Amino acid sequence: MEKVWTVKLENGASFEVRGAEELALKKGDLCVFRRDFYEELGTIGAQLETPSMTSRIEDLPQILRCAGEPELAEAAENRSKAKADMAIVREWIEKLALEMNPVNAHYTLDRKLLTVQFCADGRVDFRELVKELSRALSVRIELRQIGVRDETGIYGGIAVCGQVLCCNRFLKEFNSINVKMAKEQDLLLTPGTISGVCGRLKCCLKYEHEGYQELEKGMPRKGEFCETPSGKGRITDRNLLTSKVSVTFENGNVHVFHVSEITVCPPERHGNNPDKGGKNRQQDKKTNGKNNNPGANKK
Repeated sequence: MEKVWTVKLENGASFEVRGAEELALKKGDLCVFRRDFYEELGTIGAQLETPSMTSRIEDLPQILRCAGEPELAEAAENRSKAKADMAIVREWIEKLALEMNPVNAHYTLDRKLLTVQFCADGRVDFRELVKELSRALSVRIELRQIGVRDETGIYGGIAVCGQVLCCNRFLKEFNSINVKMAKEQDLLLTPGTISGVCGRLKCCLKYEHEGYQELEKGMPRKGEFCETPSGKGRITDRNLLTSKVSVTFENGNVHVFHVSEITVCPPERHGNNPDKGGKNRQQDKKTNGKNNNPGANKK
């Protein structure tokens, strides 16, 4: 019987693979698997119940064996060669005047394929670059464009929360994120607050969004008036995680209350506002005066 696992390469790429149960694989083990016509060395990640990328387990790359000392030595040699070959890659990018930034190079375990990941603002025609690199390095070349989020996930780092970056630790896919999510989470809309290390909107804005939407259901909105144990005031701030609100009173004092301690006042009708009522009455007089003018309809 075969099981489904995720494996991660040194360059940050990840795949779903299948392996025999007899291999007794566990998270963190190094294994050799066959992808297309190449052998790769990867680190075992999570075990999956079913593959998410295909409907058949048979279509997944197959784990051949657990990695031993020979494979580790060969991978170390490939790593050194890939770093040396990056200088040649940069040299040809400069010669061809291509607007692209190479991030890393990775050899397959059997050294039949060299994958170069790069970042660029737009699409790049790298066909000539592939020809020149294949001729210079005598190996098949694969160029793969990645985004700034992927690049940050490869390099890694520490986020403002003190944890290892999510893109480097566990995130595999980057979903669409917008500023509206930050607004609904009551965050300050400043770049330093809502932007990650990569300069884009934080990934956690997306996968925490549904939780904040649930917390929002039992919370009053900013600007609403409420009755508190200290009197009537206006809600000027709130904390969705602690279910507490900051209430500002007429004298300028600010107190914090739990949402269970306050009662939101119903909105006042415009008709009860004396100022608006006075303006409406003055407008009615002007209108009636114009309609009652006998010379207004002449001509």
